[in-house]
Amino acid sequence: MTTHYFEHPLNEKTRIYLRVEALLNQLDVAAQFSDDMQHLIFYRSLFDLLEIFEQIQLKSELAKDIEKQRLTYRSWLNVEGVDQEMLQNILSEVDTVHSSLMGAERFGQSLKEDRFLSAIRQRFNLPGGSCCFDLPALHHWLHLPLESKQSDASQWLSSLKPLAEALKLWLKLTRETGHFRSIQANSGFYQSDADEANILRLEIPMSFGVYPMISGHKNRFAIKFIEFESGQASVANIEFKLAVCS
Repeated sequence: MTTHYFEHPLNEKTRIYLRVEALLNQLDVAAQFSDDMQHLIFYRSLFDLLEIFEQIQLKSELAKDIEKQRLTYRSWLNVEGVDQEMLQNILSEVDTVHSSLMGAERFGQSLKEDRFLSAIRQRFNLPGGSCCFDLPALHHWLHLPLESKQSDASQWLSSLKPLAEALKLWLKLTRETGHFRSIQANSGFYQSDADEANILRLEIPMSFGVYPMISGHKNRFAIKFIEFESGQASVANIEFKLAVCS
């Protein structure tokens, strides 16, 4: 059965984390420059990240959240029934990632100071602003050998490695706190308590032809399913799977 996977954040900080995760994934793929248009995705994703870095102290917020996870896992040390070897491995990974994060530069600092990136950033986000007459420096860069462009991308992305590793770990551990269970949305609607949750994860069979509209916060949420073809609220009883991740 074909399934539609969907995630929804239940607070603003997690919303930003998921956006950053998506942008980092786009950067990883686009950095190969496997076709002539990959550079558009690469630079737009990179400059979107810089915008986020300017709006929120992401490094300090992520460090605090990693530390909360560390304290939670440390509280399970020597607790009967807990796999202590697995727990020690998790704590070791958390310690390594947290140390790397704390020793990293402020996110985006070296990218903002890069002469080439600074020269193209302002005009790049203009509608159609990546044309050669708007950005002759970028036009020149695009004609460099592929190896040279990939090397530049690798250098720029290396400064984001502590962010990528910390965010990947936090999201992994957060997602693993939730376990999928079967739910029925009667007449296309479902609501429940969230209990300090961060992320909702849904698995929806494509055969229903619907997508979820979710509202709520860390303590309560509601899901309304919308028919894709009509754009109207579904009145069908929809069976799906839901994980509430803290």
